Amino acid sequence: MSRLPDPAFWSKKRVLLTGQTGFKGSWAALWLSDLGASVTGFALPAETTPHLFGLAGIEDRITHLEGDLRNAKAVDNAVITAKPDLVIHMAAQAIVGRAIRDPIETYGANLIGTGHLLDALRRFSPDAHCLVCTSDKVYRNDDTGRAFVESDPLGGKDPYSASKAATELLVSSWRATYPGGALATARAGNVIGGGDFSEARIIPDIVRAAAAGEPVILRHPEATRPWQHVLDCLGGYFLHTEAIAGGADLPALNIGPEPEPVTTVREAAEVITAALGSPGWAHQPVPGSVEMKMLSLDATAARQALGWSDRLTRDEALHWTADWYRAWLDGADMASVSEAQLKAFLEATP
Repeated sequence: MSRLPDPAFWSKKRVLLTGQTGFKGSWAALWLSDLGASVTGFALPAETTPHLFGLAGIEDRITHLEGDLRNAKAVDNAVITAKPDLVIHMAAQAIVGRAIRDPIETYGANLIGTGHLLDALRRFSPDAHCLVCTSDKVYRNDDTGRAFVESDPLGGKDPYSASKAATELLVSSWRATYPGGALATARAGNVIGGGDFSEARIIPDIVRAAAAGEPVILRHPEATRPWQHVLDCLGGYFLHTEAIAGGADLPALNIGPEPEPVTTVREAAEVITAALGSPGWAHQPVPGSVEMKMLSLDATAARQALGWSDRLTRDEALHWTADWYRAWLDGADMASVSEAQLKAFLEATP
Protein backbone atom coordinates (compact mmCIF):
# COMPACT_ATOMS: atom_id res chain seq x y z
CA MET A 1 0.00 0.00 0.00
CA SER A 2 1.41 3.37 -1.01
CA ARG A 3 1.82 5.78 1.88
CA LEU A 4 0.38 9.27 1.77
CA PRO A 5 1.67 12.40 3.52
CA ASP A 6 0.58 12.60 7.17
CA PRO A 7 -1.82 15.50 7.88
CA ALA A 8 -0.82 15.36 11.57
CA PHE A 9 2.78 16.10 10.56
CA TRP A 10 1.95 19.00 8.24
CA SER A 11 -0.85 20.63 10.23
CA LYS A 12 0.15 24.12 11.39
CA LYS A 13 3.72 23.66 10.15
CA ARG A 14 5.19 26.85 8.69
CA VAL A 15 6.25 25.89 5.16
CA LEU A 16 8.24 28.07 2.80
CA LEU A 17 7.47 26.89 -0.73
CA THR A 18 9.42 28.41 -3.61
CA GLY A 19 7.99 28.31 -7.11
CA GLN A 20 4.31 28.38 -6.11
CA THR A 21 3.35 30.22 -9.31
CA GLY A 22 4.58 27.36 -11.49
CA PHE A 23 2.78 24.19 -12.51
CA LYS A 24 4.24 21.81 -9.94
CA GLY A 25 4.43 24.51 -7.27
CA SER A 26 0.73 25.38 -7.65
CA TRP A 27 -0.29 21.76 -7.10
CA ALA A 28 2.07 21.64 -4.10
CA ALA A 29 0.50 24.76 -2.59
CA LEU A 30 -2.99 23.32 -3.10
CA TRP A 31 -2.12 20.03 -1.41
CA LEU A 32 -0.11 21.59 1.43
CA SER A 33 -2.95 23.96 2.26
CA ASP A 34 -5.36 21.01 2.34
CA LEU A 35 -2.95 19.26 4.73
CA GLY A 36 -3.30 22.21 7.11
CA ALA A 37 0.15 23.72 6.61
CA SER A 38 0.70 27.47 6.87
CA VAL A 39 2.29 28.10 3.48
CA THR A 40 4.36 31.10 2.45
CA GLY A 41 5.22 31.06 -1.24
CA PHE A 42 8.11 32.91 -2.88
CA ALA A 43 8.36 33.08 -6.66
CA LEU A 44 8.40 35.23 -9.74
CA PRO A 45 4.99 36.20 -11.14
CA ALA A 46 3.41 33.42 -13.18
CA GLU A 47 5.04 33.44 -16.61
CA THR A 48 2.29 31.90 -18.74
CA THR A 49 -1.20 32.93 -19.72
CA PRO A 50 -3.24 31.18 -18.46
CA HIS A 51 -1.61 29.67 -15.37
CA LEU A 52 -2.66 27.11 -12.77
CA PHE A 53 -1.81 29.52 -9.95
CA GLY A 54 -4.68 31.75 -11.05
CA LEU A 55 -7.04 29.08 -12.37
CA ALA A 56 -6.94 27.13 -9.08
CA GLY A 57 -7.14 30.21 -6.83
CA ILE A 58 -3.84 29.45 -5.10
CA GLU A 59 -3.20 33.03 -3.98
CA ASP A 60 -6.26 32.86 -1.71
CA ARG A 61 -4.85 29.81 0.08
CA ILE A 62 -1.33 30.96 1.00
CA THR A 63 0.82 33.95 1.88
CA HIS A 64 2.04 34.90 -1.58
CA LEU A 65 5.35 36.74 -1.97
CA GLU A 66 6.75 37.73 -5.36
CA GLY A 67 10.49 37.95 -5.82
CA ASP A 68 13.55 36.70 -7.67
CA LEU A 69 15.90 34.07 -6.24
CA ARG A 70 18.77 35.97 -7.83
CA ASN A 71 18.02 38.90 -5.50
CA ALA A 72 19.62 37.95 -2.18
CA LYS A 73 17.81 40.66 -0.23
CA ALA A 74 14.42 39.50 -1.51
CA VAL A 75 15.25 35.92 -0.51
CA ASP A 76 16.35 37.09 2.95
CA ASN A 77 13.04 38.92 3.38
CA ALA A 78 11.06 35.84 2.33
CA VAL A 79 12.80 33.64 4.91
CA ILE A 80 12.39 36.28 7.62
CA THR A 81 8.68 36.59 6.78
CA ALA A 82 8.00 32.85 6.58
CA LYS A 83 9.96 31.78 9.70
CA PRO A 84 9.81 28.29 8.23
CA ASP A 85 9.86 24.96 9.97
CA LEU A 86 10.11 23.30 6.55
CA VAL A 87 11.26 24.46 3.13
CA ILE A 88 10.40 22.89 -0.23
CA HIS A 89 12.48 24.56 -2.91
CA MET A 90 10.93 24.13 -6.35
CA ALA A 91 11.58 27.48 -8.01
CA ALA A 92 13.82 27.14 -11.07
CA GLN A 93 14.32 28.01 -14.70
CA ALA A 94 13.29 24.60 -16.00
CA ILE A 95 12.99 24.96 -19.79
CA VAL A 96 15.89 23.27 -21.62
CA GLY A 97 15.59 25.39 -24.76
CA ARG A 98 15.42 28.62 -22.78
CA ALA A 99 18.54 27.56 -20.87
CA ILE A 100 20.37 27.13 -24.17
CA ARG A 101 19.26 30.59 -25.29
CA ASP A 102 20.14 32.22 -21.95
CA PRO A 103 22.50 30.05 -19.90
CA ILE A 104 23.46 32.81 -17.46
CA GLU A 105 19.84 33.36 -16.46
CA THR A 106 19.51 29.64 -15.85
CA TYR A 107 22.68 29.29 -13.77
CA GLY A 108 21.67 32.41 -11.87
CA ALA A 109 18.21 31.11 -11.00
CA ASN A 110 19.05 27.47 -10.41
CA LEU A 111 22.51 27.55 -8.84
CA ILE A 112 23.01 31.04 -7.40
CA GLY A 113 19.35 31.28 -6.43
CA THR A 114 19.60 28.06 -4.43
CA GLY A 115 22.75 29.42 -2.79
CA HIS A 116 20.88 32.58 -1.78
CA LEU A 117 18.11 30.49 -0.24
CA LEU A 118 20.44 28.20 1.70
CA ASP A 119 22.45 31.15 2.97
CA ALA A 120 19.30 32.96 4.11
CA LEU A 121 18.21 29.82 5.95
CA ARG A 122 21.67 29.50 7.52
CA ARG A 123 21.41 33.03 8.90
CA PHE A 124 17.73 33.41 9.75
CA SER A 125 16.17 29.91 10.11
CA PRO A 126 19.06 27.53 10.76
CA ASP A 127 16.84 24.76 12.19
CA ALA A 128 14.49 24.59 9.20
CA HIS A 129 14.52 21.32 7.28
CA CYS A 130 14.89 21.85 3.53
CA LEU A 131 14.19 19.69 0.48
CA VAL A 132 15.73 21.00 -2.76
CA CYS A 133 13.99 19.64 -5.85
CA THR A 134 16.40 19.13 -8.75
CA SER A 135 15.88 16.91 -11.81
CA ASP A 136 16.34 13.51 -13.42
CA LYS A 137 18.76 15.31 -15.75
CA VAL A 138 21.47 15.69 -13.07
CA TYR A 139 23.10 12.41 -14.10
CA ARG A 140 25.89 11.89 -16.61
CA ASN A 141 23.78 10.39 -19.39
CA ASP A 142 25.34 8.08 -21.96
CA ASP A 143 21.95 7.62 -23.68
CA THR A 144 21.82 3.85 -23.10
CA GLY A 145 18.48 4.01 -21.30
CA ARG A 146 19.83 2.41 -18.11
CA ALA A 147 17.85 3.61 -15.11
CA PHE A 148 19.96 5.93 -12.96
CA VAL A 149 20.48 5.30 -9.24
CA GLU A 150 21.42 7.94 -6.69
CA SER A 151 25.09 6.92 -6.58
CA ASP A 152 25.62 7.38 -10.34
CA PRO A 153 27.96 10.19 -11.46
CA LEU A 154 26.48 13.63 -11.94
CA GLY A 155 26.86 15.46 -15.24
CA GLY A 156 24.94 17.48 -17.79
CA LYS A 157 25.62 18.17 -21.47
CA ASP A 158 23.36 21.23 -21.69
CA PRO A 159 23.11 24.32 -19.46
CA TYR A 160 19.88 23.27 -17.75
CA SER A 161 21.15 19.80 -16.84
CA ALA A 162 24.52 21.16 -15.74
CA SER A 163 22.87 23.85 -13.60
CA LYS A 164 20.91 21.19 -11.75
CA ALA A 165 23.94 18.92 -11.33
CA ALA A 166 25.86 21.91 -9.97
CA THR A 167 22.98 22.56 -7.56
CA GLU A 168 23.37 19.00 -6.28
CA LEU A 169 27.05 19.70 -5.54
CA LEU A 170 26.15 22.98 -3.86
CA VAL A 171 23.65 21.25 -1.57
CA SER A 172 26.07 18.43 -0.76
CA SER A 173 28.83 20.86 0.17
CA TRP A 174 26.42 22.99 2.21
CA ARG A 175 25.22 19.98 4.17
CA ALA A 176 28.80 18.98 4.95
CA THR A 177 29.87 22.48 6.00
CA TYR A 178 27.04 24.10 7.96
CA PRO A 179 25.16 22.67 10.94
CA GLY A 180 21.41 23.08 11.19
CA GLY A 181 18.25 21.44 9.93
CA ALA A 182 18.21 18.51 7.54
CA LEU A 183 19.05 19.26 3.91
CA ALA A 184 18.37 16.88 1.00
CA THR A 185 17.65 16.77 -2.72
CA ALA A 186 14.88 15.03 -4.65
CA ARG A 187 15.46 14.14 -8.30
CA ALA A 188 12.21 13.84 -10.24
CA GLY A 189 11.48 12.86 -13.80
CA ASN A 190 9.08 14.21 -16.44
CA VAL A 191 6.06 15.30 -14.46
CA ILE A 192 2.70 15.62 -16.19
CA GLY A 193 -0.76 16.71 -15.09
CA GLY A 194 -3.31 19.41 -15.62
CA GLY A 195 -2.28 23.04 -15.47
CA ASP A 196 1.11 23.06 -17.19
CA PHE A 197 1.17 25.79 -19.85
CA SER A 198 4.96 26.12 -20.22
CA GLU A 199 6.77 26.58 -23.51
CA ALA A 200 8.35 23.67 -25.37
CA ARG A 201 6.83 20.92 -23.23
CA ILE A 202 5.00 18.09 -24.87
CA ILE A 203 1.68 18.17 -22.97
CA PRO A 204 1.19 21.96 -23.14
CA ASP A 205 2.22 21.84 -26.82
CA ILE A 206 -0.48 19.20 -27.45
CA VAL A 207 -3.11 21.30 -25.66
CA ARG A 208 -2.20 24.45 -27.60
CA ALA A 209 -2.34 22.49 -30.85
CA ALA A 210 -5.69 20.95 -29.91
CA ALA A 211 -7.13 24.39 -29.11
CA ALA A 212 -5.96 25.58 -32.54
CA GLY A 213 -7.21 22.44 -34.34
CA GLU A 214 -3.70 21.61 -35.54
CA PRO A 215 -1.38 18.58 -35.19
CA VAL A 216 1.23 18.92 -32.48
CA ILE A 217 4.88 19.12 -33.61
CA LEU A 218 7.11 16.53 -31.95
CA ARG A 219 10.87 17.10 -31.88
CA HIS A 220 11.86 13.62 -30.64
CA PRO A 221 8.89 11.24 -31.01
CA GLU A 222 10.88 8.10 -30.12
CA ALA A 223 12.54 9.59 -27.03
CA THR A 224 11.61 7.92 -23.74
CA ARG A 225 10.93 9.78 -20.52
CA PRO A 226 9.98 8.76 -16.96
CA TRP A 227 6.41 10.09 -17.15
CA GLN A 228 4.79 10.57 -13.75
CA HIS A 229 1.69 12.38 -12.56
CA VAL A 230 2.44 15.55 -10.62
CA LEU A 231 0.55 14.34 -7.53
CA ASP A 232 2.57 11.11 -7.40
CA CYS A 233 5.76 13.16 -7.59
CA LEU A 234 4.62 15.57 -4.88
CA GLY A 235 3.63 12.71 -2.62
CA GLY A 236 7.24 11.52 -2.83
CA TYR A 237 8.54 15.00 -2.08
CA PHE A 238 6.31 15.40 0.98
CA LEU A 239 7.20 11.96 2.39
CA HIS A 240 10.90 12.67 1.80
CA THR A 241 10.49 15.93 3.74
CA GLU A 242 8.72 14.13 6.59
CA ALA A 243 11.50 11.55 6.72
CA ILE A 244 14.44 13.97 6.88
CA ALA A 245 12.61 16.10 9.44
CA GLY A 246 12.32 12.95 11.53
CA GLY A 247 16.06 12.31 11.35
CA ALA A 248 16.30 9.89 8.42
CA ASP A 249 19.60 9.98 6.53
CA LEU A 250 18.30 10.40 2.98
CA PRO A 251 20.48 13.08 1.36
CA ALA A 252 19.27 12.37 -2.18
CA LEU A 253 16.41 10.31 -3.59
CA ASN A 254 15.08 9.66 -7.06
CA ILE A 255 11.33 10.28 -7.22
CA GLY A 256 10.23 8.55 -10.38
CA PRO A 257 7.74 6.03 -11.79
CA GLU A 258 8.13 2.30 -12.15
CA PRO A 259 10.54 1.59 -15.04
CA GLU A 260 7.92 -0.35 -17.00
CA PRO A 261 6.17 0.31 -19.25
CA VAL A 262 8.68 2.37 -21.20
CA THR A 263 6.66 5.11 -22.90
CA THR A 264 7.88 7.20 -25.82
CA VAL A 265 6.97 10.80 -26.53
CA ARG A 266 4.99 9.57 -29.53
CA GLU A 267 2.95 7.11 -27.43
CA ALA A 268 2.19 9.76 -24.80
CA ALA A 269 1.20 12.24 -27.49
CA GLU A 270 -1.14 9.74 -29.14
CA VAL A 271 -3.00 9.13 -25.88
CA ILE A 272 -3.45 12.84 -25.15
CA THR A 273 -4.34 13.88 -28.73
CA ALA A 274 -6.94 11.11 -28.94
CA ALA A 275 -8.46 12.12 -25.59
CA LEU A 276 -8.67 15.77 -26.66
CA GLY A 277 -9.91 14.99 -30.17
CA SER A 278 -7.02 16.84 -31.78
CA PRO A 279 -5.54 16.07 -35.24
CA GLY A 280 -2.55 14.01 -34.10
CA TRP A 281 1.12 14.82 -34.50
CA ALA A 282 3.85 15.61 -37.00
CA HIS A 283 7.60 15.15 -36.69
CA GLN A 284 9.89 18.17 -36.98
CA PRO A 285 13.52 17.27 -36.11
CA VAL A 286 15.76 19.77 -34.34
CA PRO A 287 19.22 19.75 -35.97
CA GLY A 288 22.02 19.59 -33.43
CA SER A 289 19.68 18.96 -30.50
CA VAL A 290 21.44 18.21 -27.19
CA GLU A 291 18.42 16.52 -25.62
CA MET A 292 18.96 12.92 -24.54
CA LYS A 293 16.90 10.30 -26.36
CA MET A 294 16.57 7.93 -23.40
CA LEU A 295 16.12 8.80 -19.75
CA SER A 296 15.04 6.60 -16.87
CA LEU A 297 15.21 6.74 -13.07
CA ASP A 298 15.49 3.92 -10.55
CA ALA A 299 13.38 5.01 -7.56
CA THR A 300 13.83 1.79 -5.57
CA ALA A 301 15.53 3.64 -2.71
CA ALA A 302 12.59 6.04 -2.29
CA ARG A 303 10.07 3.22 -2.41
CA GLN A 304 11.93 1.26 0.23
CA ALA A 305 12.81 4.17 2.53
CA LEU A 306 9.52 6.06 2.33
CA GLY A 307 6.93 3.35 1.71
CA TRP A 308 5.95 5.44 -1.30
CA SER A 309 4.93 4.40 -4.78
CA ASP A 310 2.84 5.78 -7.61
CA ARG A 311 -0.90 5.67 -7.04
CA LEU A 312 -1.64 6.18 -10.74
CA THR A 313 -0.51 3.95 -13.59
CA ARG A 314 1.14 5.52 -16.63
CA ASP A 315 -2.13 5.32 -18.60
CA GLU A 316 -4.09 6.80 -15.70
CA ALA A 317 -1.62 9.65 -15.38
CA LEU A 318 -2.03 10.47 -19.08
CA HIS A 319 -5.83 10.22 -18.97
CA TRP A 320 -6.12 12.31 -15.79
CA THR A 321 -3.99 14.92 -17.50
CA ALA A 322 -6.22 14.90 -20.58
CA ASP A 323 -9.34 15.08 -18.39
CA TRP A 324 -8.08 18.26 -16.68
CA TYR A 325 -7.33 19.99 -19.98
CA ARG A 326 -10.63 18.86 -21.51
CA ALA A 327 -12.43 20.48 -18.57
CA TRP A 328 -10.39 23.66 -19.07
CA LEU A 329 -11.14 23.76 -22.79
CA ASP A 330 -14.84 23.33 -21.92
CA GLY A 331 -14.76 26.37 -19.59
CA ALA A 332 -15.11 24.51 -16.27
CA ASP A 333 -14.29 25.98 -12.83
CA MET A 334 -10.69 24.76 -12.63
CA ALA A 335 -10.34 25.38 -8.89
CA SER A 336 -13.13 22.84 -8.35
CA VAL A 337 -11.73 20.46 -10.99
CA SER A 338 -8.24 20.59 -9.43
CA GLU A 339 -9.57 20.02 -5.92
CA ALA A 340 -11.66 17.10 -7.18
CA GLN A 341 -8.64 15.49 -8.84
CA LEU A 342 -6.63 15.84 -5.62
CA LYS A 343 -9.46 14.22 -3.64
CA ALA A 344 -9.74 11.39 -6.17
CA PHE A 345 -5.99 10.87 -6.04
CA LEU A 346 -6.01 10.55 -2.25
CA GLU A 347 -8.78 7.97 -2.51
CA ALA A 348 -7.16 6.02 -5.36
CA THR A 349 -6.08 2.44 -4.81
CA PRO A 350 -2.43 2.12 -5.87
